[in-house]
Amino acid sequence: MTVNYSILDLATFGKDETPRQALEASVALARRAEETGYRRVWYAEHHNFPSIASSATSVVIAHVAAHTESIRLGAGGVMLPNHSPLTIAEQFGTLETLHPGRIDLGLGRAPGTDQKTLRALRRDPTSADSFPQDVQELAGYLRGESLIPGVDAVPGKGTNVPLYILGSSLFGAQLAAALGLPYAFASHFAPDALKQAVAIYREQFQPSEQLAEPYVIAGVNVIAADDDESAQEQFLTMKRQRVSLLLGRGRTFTDEEADMVLASPHGAQLLNMIKYTAVGTPEKVREFLEDFARHADADELITAHQSPSVEQRIRSVELLAEAVGLKPRAGEA
Repeated sequence: MTVNYSILDLATFGKDETPRQALEASVALARRAEETGYRRVWYAEHHNFPSIASSATSVVIAHVAAHTESIRLGAGGVMLPNHSPLTIAEQFGTLETLHPGRIDLGLGRAPGTDQKTLRALRRDPTSADSFPQDVQELAGYLRGESLIPGVDAVPGKGTNVPLYILGSSLFGAQLAAALGLPYAFASHFAPDALKQAVAIYREQFQPSEQLAEPYVIAGVNVIAADDDESAQEQFLTMKRQRVSLLLGRGRTFTDEEADMVLASPHGAQLLNMIKYTAVGTPEKVREFLEDFARHADADELITAHQSPSVEQRIRSVELLAEAVGLKPRAGEA
């Protein structure tokens, strides 16, 4: 089974680091991904997370695109209910105009944040209900077939930026199938519905102008290191950081406190979220990912490299590329 390999860059930074350092690291990681043959790098829209620097997703993509040459870059994804379809069409139309043939637009319907921040975004809590219609409106702008007479996205009109539906439930699978769009499942943090969602997507898929056959991207965490001990140490750090990020509510746990949480029922829930994580030497990681690709029935794996430091994440990117035999290539649709 041959699959494509890509990267989801979470643009994270630690307590002693800055957002600027995270964005500089994103440039370095994308350059290395380009050199080693990954298909694409995506960035996700998150708001009010104290350790994630990708909130202005289109701006991050523009910056990284200006410092790379051929690798595809995109949103994995833009949370469309936070924005007007016209605004996103203009942003990604501009990106495609500046970097032709290199831009992807993944779309999700979650807020990407908490309820308080949702209000600060001026988002109507019911706006997710119109997600299918908003996707179609956005697609119309990018195709140059606006659903609103007299309104065009400039830039954007006729750029045909490829769309992807993101999801972690059956809703996204059904929508992607109905619209004939590629489907990306967030199994790197929401694993439970993976098998059922992919099966529904493949069964219900309707060909479209963009896509003739179903195409599945599955998210998976990766920590590849030169030796297993180092990989396991990095994995433990990742799990402890998850405790503070998802349960801390403004406080940071000590290692001992985090380990106690991980051993509790709350910890079991956190560990289930990262069920699909490849950890170890390159050979172990390759074997895990090959098994996971078959399990997920995926055409492409988008790998979230979760090592604590920039150097470790870039090393993980390099080791995985070597292990699965990636070769540098020009950007492609």
